[in-house]
Amino acid sequence: MHASYLQKNQPNTGCSIEWNILSLKEWQERFDKIAQSNILQSYHYAQAMALTARQKARWGLIKINGVEAGLVQLLEAGVLWNLFHGVILDRGPLWFDGFGGAAHIKLFFDVFNQQFPPRFGRKRRIIPEIEGGATAHALIKQTGLLKKTEEGSYHTLWWDLEAEPTLRPNWRGSLQKAEKNLSLGEIRTEWDDQGKFYPDLRREYAQDKAIRGYGGASPKFLDNLARFSTKQNPMVIGKLSKGDVLIAMMMFLKHGQTATYQVGWSSDKGRHYCAHHLLLWQARTVLQAYGVKQLDLGGINDENNGLKKFKEGTGATPCALLGFYT
Repeated sequence: MHASYLQKNQPNTGCSIEWNILSLKEWQERFDKIAQSNILQSYHYAQAMALTARQKARWGLIKINGVEAGLVQLLEAGVLWNLFHGVILDRGPLWFDGFGGAAHIKLFFDVFNQQFPPRFGRKRRIIPEIEGGATAHALIKQTGLLKKTEEGSYHTLWWDLEAEPTLRPNWRGSLQKAEKNLSLGEIRTEWDDQGKFYPDLRREYAQDKAIRGYGGASPKFLDNLARFSTKQNPMVIGKLSKGDVLIAMMMFLKHGQTATYQVGWSSDKGRHYCAHHLLLWQARTVLQAYGVKQLDLGGINDENNGLKKFKEGTGATPCALLGFYT
């Protein structure tokens, strides 16, 4: 869960980060205990990035006074025996229950800065998993991290799958339109967690991305994510068709108790039938069957206002993290 920096904790005297001491099974067992994780700290994300960008991953077990307190995953790249060295800590660390207060965050970054100090030749990128606000900014300033002024905050939305949804009226109207067409047999939906739908998704997404020129994950990176999909943490894909014609798809990645909306594609006809409203709504039930409690709807920004409004229409809770640091 992103850090509750207002949580009151007793003073702590010691923090350690023990790297690569856990087996994959041991890491996953601990990761599964975290109520609100994110894809950037998940094992299959690190493995996909290692193949895509030739980066190396580290998996850290955080201990406070000898007690297991959380997990952190880093990505690194280096040349000339790390004379030129890149360190990436995206949306971490993640904390176990009872940890993640201000004192713990300060202790963690004290150790992190000792192990990966700023220096000539080293480039650091850090997105702390801490929501913004005056108290949070004051806290992060104490850690010695420096804000990248050219980068803004990191915004996402959390959709609680266990709570009653509070759909906005226009979003609910689009969903009702799609559900009516579904009941009339105009359209149909199917779901897959075995990778059978992935080739279609990749083809349509890659073509759409090339034509429209938007950002987002590269097809190569999606290939590598698919490669590391497991039965425990599957890649879940929904598709919507009209007759035999595929008109929309969405991909979700499960990681522990949480899932992330990774990519979607829709044709003009899919947009006419409000396909993504229906697929995202059905995803709530589909993902709950895998034990998912929270859905991270993915980063949002003002550059893609249509996608932002679509995600906001679900009534999901906005989350603005502190942003990018070095």
